[in-house]
This record gives sequence, structure tokens and C-alpha cells, in this order.
Amino acid sequence: MSLVKLTIKGISYSQTQNGAYALILSEVDGERKLPIVIGAFEAQSIAIALEKEITPPRPLTHDLFKNFADRFEIVIKQVIIHKLVDGVFYSSIICERDKIEEIIDARTSDAIALALRFKAPIFTYKNILDKAGIFLKTPSKKKPTTKEQDDVIEELILGEDKESVKPTGEDYSRHTLKDLNKMLEDAVTSENYEKAARIRDEISKRE
Repeated sequence: MSLVKLTIKGISYSQTQNGAYALILSEVDGERKLPIVIGAFEAQSIAIALEKEITPPRPLTHDLFKNFADRFEIVIKQVIIHKLVDGVFYSSIICERDKIEEIIDARTSDAIALALRFKAPIFTYKNILDKAGIFLKTPSKKKPTTKEQDDVIEELILGEDKESVKPTGEDYSRHTLKDLNKMLEDAVTSENYEKAARIRDEISKRE
């Protein structure tokens, strides 16, 4: 079976009543997206790795694993999402130490959080992408905007009627950029990474 390389498009920070997050992977040489529902902790860890401006005052669990692996000269070479059963993705971490390769089973969210820290590529098999990948389509012929793509993804993955979902958390759109940067610094200092990720998302929209 042929492997397809994936890249991380981002994480949906839209909150639903059940607290789900959507991690969106995109095939490198194609237009399909592979959406995966992940937990809040894993979403925070992935968001921290994606946002270079956010540096935790203490290492998160995945950062600790990276420090441990570096100390013992263990390298993650790649991550492969190798199975999809009843909507659950299964992944393998391909590691190497002293030129000896090992394969370790892992939850997909953990595997991706570690892949980001090791700058390791992420792959899946073509048949999995054929089964679970989605094309983002809009009625018009123009290319969909990022907002339109996010709306489609949220509807497909979180399975919620958006009009019935009440947003949680503070509305950061009313704050100035200066205030947002100060709030981001405070959130990181207090280790509230979920809040930091939402603030950083608002800052990125304005940049």
C-alpha cells in the first residue's frame, strides 16, 4: 500500500458542548483533508508546538518525552496513521536509536504531537485517505475561503448544528492587539494553554 504524506492544516478552536476539537490534516500533493477528533489536552499540546511564540514555563508531557528522547539519543523518524476502525485512527511511531529501528503503537493525537516536536513527517495509507478524506466543496466556482473551509470541517467533524451551539469562553475580537499580546503572555505564564491558543488564533487573524 502506498503512503501519502500529510501536513497539519490546523486545529478547530470552536468549542462545542461536548468539548471536542478537530485536528485537520491535509495531503501534501492533493486537496483532500483528513479530519480527526482529539481531546482538549492533546489539542493544547499540538497548538503549543504549532505556535512558536508560545513557550510553556514548564515542559508539557510531550516536551518531557522529547527531552527524555534527546538525552538517550532516540529519534522519531516518522509517524504513520496505519489503521481506521469504527472511526478511530491508529498510528505508529517509527523510532531509531543506534541505527536500530523500532515501531511503537500510539494514539494518533500523541503521535502527531511528538512528530511536531521532532520535525518528523506524518503519513497515512492511500486507502485510509480514500475512505476518510474529504474534499471541501462550495456552491460557487471560486476557491473557498479559510472561514468557509473551517465551517465545512466543523459541520462534518463535530456533527453539531452550529446555530444550536452556544460559544464558550471570552470574545477576543473586541480587544486591541496590545491587550491580546498581554493576555497571551499572562495565559502562558499561568499555563492556561487552551486560552493561550484561542488568543493566539485571534492575533493570527489580524496579522
